[in-house]
Amino acid sequence: MHAVLPVLLLVCSNVFMTFAWYGHLKFKSTALWAVILISWGIAFFEYCLQVPANRIGHEYYSAAQLKGLQEIITLSVFAVFSIFYLGEELRWNHIAGFVLLVVAGALIFKK
Repeated sequence: MHAVLPVLLLVCSNVFMTFAWYGHLKFKSTALWAVILISWGIAFFEYCLQVPANRIGHEYYSAAQLKGLQEIITLSVFAVFSIFYLGEELRWNHIAGFVLLVVAGALIFKK
């Protein structure tokens, strides 16, 4: 279970990160300075999860493996976010690109 904890923390941190980076796109009439401050506040919680995820995760995974996990999780969370929150279409070329990045991430775990 301990090797799974960093993955769960990374998933949660990526939800916060995705909202911090892209959530404001639905509020384009809000002043830029305001969305920067709000995004910064949201990112604080992302860091509160991401830093322990990497600290704990480094007991089980190499830094390269943690980064590979991070990227795969980021893309997965972003795909769900862009469809359900932003209402954007995920096209075949997006999926193909994401799949190639997942393959790249999987290669990091080969011994």
